Amino acid sequence: MSSTLVQRKLPEFKMTAYDAKTGHYKEVSDKDYENKWTVVCFYPADFTFVCPTEIAAMNAKYNEFKEMGVEILAVSTDTHFSHKRFVETEPLLKDLKLTIGADPTGDTSRAFGVLMEEAGLALRGRFLFNPEGICVAQEVQAPMVGRNVNEFLRQVKAWQHATKTGEVCPAGWEPGGKTLPVNTDEEQMTGRVGDYITLEEIVKN
Repeated sequence: MSSTLVQRKLPEFKMTAYDAKTGHYKEVSDKDYENKWTVVCFYPADFTFVCPTEIAAMNAKYNEFKEMGVEILAVSTDTHFSHKRFVETEPLLKDLKLTIGADPTGDTSRAFGVLMEEAGLALRGRFLFNPEGICVAQEVQAPMVGRNVNEFLRQVKAWQHATKTGEVCPAGWEPGGKTLPVNTDEEQMTGRVGDYITLEEIVKN
């Protein structure tokens, strides 16, 4: 397994997917996500327990992601037929808008470095790519604990702000919060970050 995709290009891939918004199958590839902020979110399997909670949480924030110009692709090693049935039967996935890619060969999961080879399943891997196709953030977890969509949404907002302005965002940064003037006051800031931001401002939540 590759240790990280951060600062590397979006891997090439092509797969059949279930588009829950239309109820139809379609082909998706890395080419569909060129010049876009993109989230590729792997999960272990359909018809499991933590997985539908994560998918439902991402779907609940779907409109916010879209308003930010972010595309979302969920992926597991199940078939597209399984995805369709999963969405149709799981109550948490009612009104799902996401597209779910089918990776039964494991080729895409392997390319992203999240395939558990012996199990033939993907780890919980979530990757954020900027419009240049470069991975700027990733989170990979073992199957037993789900991820926090609100924290991920915060990170996407921070990355978009940093990319647009060239500013750097401290821990816990949220829109409207204080950034660090590294670009204009680097020398004065060195070893004196606490003169610009307090611990209370960092951990206010």
